[in-house]
Amino acid sequence: MTSILIEDQKKYHVKCTQILKDEPTVRFAGLIDEAGNVIAGGYKKKVKVYLNEEQRKEIFSEVAIRVNKRKKYNSELGHVRYSASRRENVVIMSFPVYDAAVLLITDPGINIDKMAYKIMRIMDRQYSEFFE
Repeated sequence: MTSILIEDQKKYHVKCTQILKDEPTVRFAGLIDEAGNVIAGGYKKKVKVYLNEEQRKEIFSEVAIRVNKRKKYNSELGHVRYSASRRENVVIMSFPVYDAAVLLITDPGINIDKMAYKIMRIMDRQYSEFFE
């Protein structure tokens, strides 16, 4: 069960919808819980989805596991601001939020750092607020 409150889920759904509307290169914007379940947001309408539902669940679960594993060295290295993986067809980005993560899937040609800055600005959160 997720530790994200229902009102926060609604807030993230609005933010993810805004990202999908405002950012033409973003294909998916969602909040995933610690098990990789999508609890807010989703895919942009009429976008090519490269993976079937089972594959998406596996990728989302894998991202959630990686987000949680990265917490191991927070005291030594600092908190993860975001992570990104550039593939031939997409870029997958994750932004830790408590025990969950904002997950983005974008077109491959983006500038990852510029997109990360935009997303953190849209989320309207300071880095310290992302962590308990």
